[in-house]
Amino acid sequence: MRAMVLKEFRELRRDHRTMGMLIAMPILLLVVFGYAANFSVDEIPTATLGPQAQQAATLVTSVPQAPFDVRTVDPAGDAATAQDLLERNETDVAIVTGTQPVVAYVDGSSLFTAQTAVATFNRLGDRVRTEVLFNPELKTSWVMVPAIIGLILTFIGTIITSIGMVKEKQTGTIEQLAVMPIRPSTVILGKIAPYFLLASIDMVLVTVLGMLLFDVPFNGNVAVFALGAAEFLFVVLGLGVFISTISQNVGQAIQTAFFFLLPQILLSGIIFPLEAIPWGVRWISYFLPLTYFTMVSQGVMLRGAPLDSLWFPLLMLAIMAVLVFTGAVLRFRRELAPGDGRRAAKKVQA
Repeated sequence: MRAMVLKEFRELRRDHRTMGMLIAMPILLLVVFGYAANFSVDEIPTATLGPQAQQAATLVTSVPQAPFDVRTVDPAGDAATAQDLLERNETDVAIVTGTQPVVAYVDGSSLFTAQTAVATFNRLGDRVRTEVLFNPELKTSWVMVPAIIGLILTFIGTIITSIGMVKEKQTGTIEQLAVMPIRPSTVILGKIAPYFLLASIDMVLVTVLGMLLFDVPFNGNVAVFALGAAEFLFVVLGLGVFISTISQNVGQAIQTAFFFLLPQILLSGIIFPLEAIPWGVRWISYFLPLTYFTMVSQGVMLRGAPLDSLWFPLLMLAIMAVLVFTGAVLRFRRELAPGDGRRAAKKVQA
């Protein structure tokens, strides 16, 4: 019995990934749920427009426990300006003065922020008329479906791709390719192309089903959505390839993929609003590709956001795609096709 226990401890000590899951995962979950599990939004970017914009800014910030953070005061602005600011996600609430009562436009694509803003305006009674744009009934499904599309693509790109690549590595197929006069980047592109196509078909199916089953609108440009999805797919497929290069079997690939998946599920804003996550944890969200794809998908589908207003998440996805793909190619070259391929050739001959 004692010998068996000691043997298991030695096995665990050698298995660094399992030890990481046993020790790092509980700490990660404790930190995330302790700090990030918060649906209350304490700070809402707000704009005040119209002839009494300055007075409105003073009024809303003086309301007890008001979450409004007035960042834009534009006396020349009107209702069209307010809708444009919301469409471009430059603010979550825009208050237009000059009418009785004043009108508060709220971005319904930011669900928890909108719910907090509407509840606060309701306390002001007849002095403010609230109008929720892009998701008038504040349906959860309208916000979740665009995010779920990214989550499904993440699963396909990381888990399915890494498992497929590791299986080929175990059978020696990839090492046979490594001794051929083909560049590692070409091999990787050839391997991920089928996954890219299948994931694209899945994305179309999920998007259409979400629109048919939940009446989710698609107000924006399909090309902008496709551009964001293509960049995101390159990132997650690159992650899948990268995971396969540091895994020796399917079990290791699944364990490693889980490390990449869990933070994206919890911290990308699809469950807990980014605005409610403290900065001590929120900075992690801005290193996650799903965070930026969710910005693009919700912006295009719900708000009809134009290309120039989504330049930042699209740029971040492009940078991540280049970095991840380059890392995967370098790892592939080092692990499977080192030097002039002689090592790989020896493995194949063996």
